[in-house]
Parts: sequence; structure tokens; C-alpha cells
Amino acid sequence: MSAAIEVRGIHKRFGAIKALDGVDLEVRQGEFFGLLGPNGAGKTTLISVLAGLAIADQGSACVMGHDVHTDYREARRSLGVVPQELVFDPFFTVRETLQIQSGYFGLRRNDDWIDEIMHHLDLTSKANANMRSLSGGMKRRVLVGQALVHRPPVIVLDEPTAGVDVELRRGLWAFIQRLNQDGHTIVLTTHYLEEAEMLCGRIAMLKAGQVVALDTTSNLVKKLHNQQLRVRIQGDFPPDLKADGVQFREGSYYLPLNDYRQIEPILASLRMGACELLEVELLQPDLEDVFVEIMSRGTGA
Repeated sequence: MSAAIEVRGIHKRFGAIKALDGVDLEVRQGEFFGLLGPNGAGKTTLISVLAGLAIADQGSACVMGHDVHTDYREARRSLGVVPQELVFDPFFTVRETLQIQSGYFGLRRNDDWIDEIMHHLDLTSKANANMRSLSGGMKRRVLVGQALVHRPPVIVLDEPTAGVDVELRRGLWAFIQRLNQDGHTIVLTTHYLEEAEMLCGRIAMLKAGQVVALDTTSNLVKKLHNQQLRVRIQGDFPPDLKADGVQFREGSYYLPLNDYRQIEPILASLRMGACELLEVELLQPDLEDVFVEIMSRGTGA
């Protein structure tokens, strides 16, 4: 079985700016895959290469086994992209916009699927509304619909929930998760790291045009190993616990942990000391901690 997306040695420059610097990446069919990185890391450029909107200076990219350069037509049919920008034609209604998008792929009599898309994206009541009359959140729903009208096996979502309300975000993810369960491959870029941690099975992190981390979400979090015990006390902190790495901020002490077995001796020292224990909390690392740690390293680390 060919990969849903296969990228090998992709380089791309825009003048003096090196947007992509030897990216190698493979997304398996049926995955919910996260592509993370700070602004300017190369995420949107990579998506543009996959969509045929930018031509790589070097390397190759395939979607469902179709080269995006030499087999552009089939590669484009296999891919649906929800762009980050709100790009729309102000002269058409929602239904007309989706019908026109269908026409780009030579699809006729696609109204049943368009009706289903509008239903799942809560756009049915806006079917005959002009695009320019819609709110920003509604326009973003139409962009998602446009990416789905030709039923692509691979769907790329570039910051799909930027600036949208909580209700839309939940509805959108429920729909996208259903598509993934039906076999669609989903690639997500987002700055909402809690979304990526909840939804994505594997994650690649880009920095300065390079992949600097690639693993399952759980493995990335486990590799950080920075569990902490937060304690808030009244009285003097025991001197024997003032080891390297202990921090005090906002009224609490933060003690680094390498092993859960350290917790009981710490609590025993607190009980024996001249202090009263007010609060105890075990803090686990999350994807945001991993992201900050990896982005603070040098490129290629």
C-alpha cells in the first residue's frame, strides 16, 4: 500500500529565504497526522508544494502514489486542502460556491453530497446566502466544504479553527473525526496544541524548514520526562528538599521528578518539617511542553 503522502528531500527557496531545507516525511493512509511548528517554519509552503501551488526546487512529493509534478491531475484529485486564509468569491451563494468547486473536478449531479456536507457543517440554513454576508466562522465552514466536494482520500487542514468559536470547533472536529474513521487521511496544522494532542496519532514538528521531531504523540510527551510535583505550604520549606531544579513561583514550589517513587520521601520531609502542607499536585508534561523544549533547541537537534 502506498503512503498517503510521501515527501523526499524537498527544498524550496523564495529569494534569500530558505522555506524548506531537505524535508523527508511520510504520512500513512488513514492517519490523523499533525504538522506543527512556529510561524515561518515551512508548514504552509510544504502544503503548497503538495497542492501544486508551489514547485519544489529539489526533491519529490507524492499524494496517494501520484507525483505532484509529473502526475498533477491525479495528485490534485486525491487531495483536499482547507487553506488558512479566508479566500472566497463574493458573487455566489454557499450552494453555488460548492457546485462550482465540484465543476473544477468535472463532477456533475453532486448535489446529494453537497447537501450532506452542508448538513454536517451546519450550513444548510445558509445554502442560498451570499458568501459576502457570512461571518468569518461560516466562511471557514464553506472552505472546509470546498475541500470535500470531490471526496478526496487525503484532507489537509491548515489552521482550520483559527478565529472560530468553540461551538464550530467542536462540530468541525466531530465531522473530521468521522471522516478519518471512514478511512480519510487527515493532516492538521494548528497552533492549538491541545487539539493536536487530542486528535493526532503522530506528529511532525518543523523548524526553519526542517523536520526536528517525528513520533507518536504519546512518545513525544514521554521523551520529555519532566514530571513535577507542585506543593503549596505554610511555613519554611525543608532545607533538604532545596536541590537543583526546585523552583518557587506564584506561591508554590515545583520539584522535578525522575521517578514516582520520589513522591513519598518528599511528602515525608514536608510532614516532618516546620510547615503545613496546603496543596499537592502532580504535573505531567503535555505537548505544549514538548513543543517549547524542541523549538528551544538548535535546528537539527
